[in-house]
Amino acid sequence: MSEKNYLYPLKFDTIFKEKIWGGTKIKDVLNKDFSPLKNCGETWEISGVEGNLTTVSEGNLKGWTLPELIAEYKDDLVGAKVYEEYGNEFPLLVKFIDAAQDLSIQVHPNDKLAKARHNSLGKTEMWYVFQADEGARLISGFNKDTNKEEYLDHLSNGRLTDLLNYEDVQSGDCFYLPAGRVHTIGQGLLLAEIQQSSDVTYRIYDFDRTDDEGNKRELHTEEALDALDYKGYSDYKTNYTPCLNESVPLVKSQYFRTNLLDYTTGIIREHYNSASFIIYTCVQGEAEIATQGHSTKICMGNAVLVPRKFPEIHIRTKSGFKMLETYMP
Repeated sequence: MSEKNYLYPLKFDTIFKEKIWGGTKIKDVLNKDFSPLKNCGETWEISGVEGNLTTVSEGNLKGWTLPELIAEYKDDLVGAKVYEEYGNEFPLLVKFIDAAQDLSIQVHPNDKLAKARHNSLGKTEMWYVFQADEGARLISGFNKDTNKEEYLDHLSNGRLTDLLNYEDVQSGDCFYLPAGRVHTIGQGLLLAEIQQSSDVTYRIYDFDRTDDEGNKRELHTEEALDALDYKGYSDYKTNYTPCLNESVPLVKSQYFRTNLLDYTTGIIREHYNSASFIIYTCVQGEAEIATQGHSTKICMGNAVLVPRKFPEIHIRTKSGFKMLETYMP
């Protein structure tokens, strides 16, 4: 491997997605220019999804995609355990989402179903809300135990929402959504989404919306039936206590782990016991991420991938920062 191809903390060019429900907060809050699109519902910050591959935005690896990087660097980039399980497929996808209107009510399949139907990973995800308009809500799960028959009866009679669990949302709220959980992001929310690397969504109900040409979006009623978890749960919102200048665990699952770092000063993060790359997703402030002589700036609306090769990470800041720290279990 030539010296010019050394690894370092990696930023990627953003992919902007116009959506029927998208707004302008990606530009107004995150200062990310999505022109010439009319709106932006999603940005894909770190993606190995075929057809939506983000490319390195700076440094000697500029222009490289995640599959190309993994093929070249293997364990040094993602870690031996991750490489053994996923090969050249990057396992996570990082997004920012701006919902100017409610998203469709939807569900994602688990690994087994997604593999059989789409040759894809399933889609378990988490949301971290960092801006919420007054009165904003979202849907996560059913409000009681139900079953396929009751669900179909409510769906066909226009009463599906009677079965769904609504949550009032504020900045700082976190939700973990395992595959199979019915959900939607409500109007007025700007959030970071970390998920398995999959773009498989079964749309259940879309509020009878039409596009500019008067067409309704496709629904996936039959596909969703075997994907849904019909149980009701009591703890949809992640219960955590914010703590300044400490690492606070948010999600600990078989697919990924995420901590919240809310710091006023610089820190050193040691990941010698981790077998994975680290992703930092900034939701407030700015910092510099440094590893063995290489550094990358990060600010609100950015995500940085730190290769597994660097278990000691120096995060420097003058103004403070709030970031999500994500890695594989």
